[in-house]
Amino acid sequence: MFETVEKLLKQIVMGEDSSLELKELRYKGNQVAEPNRNSMADELAAMANTADGVFVLGVDDKSRLVTGIPADKLDSVENWIRDICYDSITPQLFCRIKKISVMADDGGEQYGKGQSGTKQGGAERYGEGQDGKGQDGKEQYLIRVDVPKSLFVHQSPGGYFERIGSSKRQMPPDRLARLFQQRSQARMIYFDEQAVTNAPVSCLEKSLWERFKTMYSPTNDEEFLLKSKILTKDQDGNICPTVSGILMACDNPQEYMPGAFIQAVAYRRGERNAAYQLDAQDITGPLDRQIKHAYAFVKRNMRVAAVKDPARCDIPQYSMQAVFEAIVNAVAHRDYSIFASKIRIHIFSERLEIMSPGSIPNTMTIDSLPLRQVTRNELLTTMLSRCQVDSSEAESRRRYYLERRGEGVPIIFNESKKLSNRLPVYQLIDNSELLLTIFAAEVAN
Repeated sequence: MFETVEKLLKQIVMGEDSSLELKELRYKGNQVAEPNRNSMADELAAMANTADGVFVLGVDDKSRLVTGIPADKLDSVENWIRDICYDSITPQLFCRIKKISVMADDGGEQYGKGQSGTKQGGAERYGEGQDGKGQDGKEQYLIRVDVPKSLFVHQSPGGYFERIGSSKRQMPPDRLARLFQQRSQARMIYFDEQAVTNAPVSCLEKSLWERFKTMYSPTNDEEFLLKSKILTKDQDGNICPTVSGILMACDNPQEYMPGAFIQAVAYRRGERNAAYQLDAQDITGPLDRQIKHAYAFVKRNMRVAAVKDPARCDIPQYSMQAVFEAIVNAVAHRDYSIFASKIRIHIFSERLEIMSPGSIPNTMTIDSLPLRQVTRNELLTTMLSRCQVDSSEAESRRRYYLERRGEGVPIIFNESKKLSNRLPVYQLIDNSELLLTIFAAEVAN
């Protein structure tokens, strides 16, 4: 949409419509004072609830004149927009934010026209500076915010809005109910294959996606990526990375899916209290790397006792084979459509807790987890089943991260009980998070 600056400026001349919103900014010190933060959140959410659209900051919506953004305020404006998307809209809104510049050519002609749409002083101009002087030959800065049509229904401070023409409207209850149903169904259908529209194709690392090639793969890279569903086409025909592509072939998935990481914390005692914290790490990167580093985190933070029987025998608090299976399950089967949540691993003095966002599939129950196999993320699990386990995870006794035989939960239960003589416990918290508790074996300090 409006692929070039020239096309964008021509659209600005025609004014706002259902896919374009213009905003002039005013400042107090280095901070944005107008438009109001909550009003801006309402506008962004309305666009995401309706269709793909573009916000251009630094343009008067009434006169359509480019007033620009001072160069020294570009970063603070960008942070202001990002904070609104993350903190003032539920669930978080993921947009592509880009700084752009426009400038007159040597003849003084600029793209677009002034308010009257006529020649001014022998040259066409798209706007004037705040001092009322023409800006021929002077660079002006704008911020462009691309808002993709969302898979969610977003709530902003004013409620639930949709965009009709160039204005936002509060959604009536019947419309809101239908939209919730439609978006919910869209997320449930192969979410891990859907497009991440705010991520460029260039974010995918060749060294990461090449490992999924086989001798039967197409030789053309783009063809291979599309057939493997690492790339896909969005509703406008644009090629974008998929959710699975971002999670497995991007070196920093968290840039585009901020909740897609593992938060690991080790405590000295049996309670969540920063005063007793021993170690903490935010584990990022492709999912197989996250599994590897989370595994290492648990291994270095658990206690290991040594007894002679008659030779030395190590007794760890946890079976690392069970820990490996538990982490893989949490990463492979979490609900990645819940963007604001992350996997959490908390190690206490007497237990290990692993919390994974999302409920269990509605065909399963807590009691049936050890008996059945249901996959939430089919593409993602297929990719993990092709990733070889690192030698540092030898205790996992796996060649690949997933072998798709339904053995994971039984291994967690059986191997853990051998050490602690207690079965692990699964709990569903508020129907939105799965908690696994593995009890520690008693070891001497």
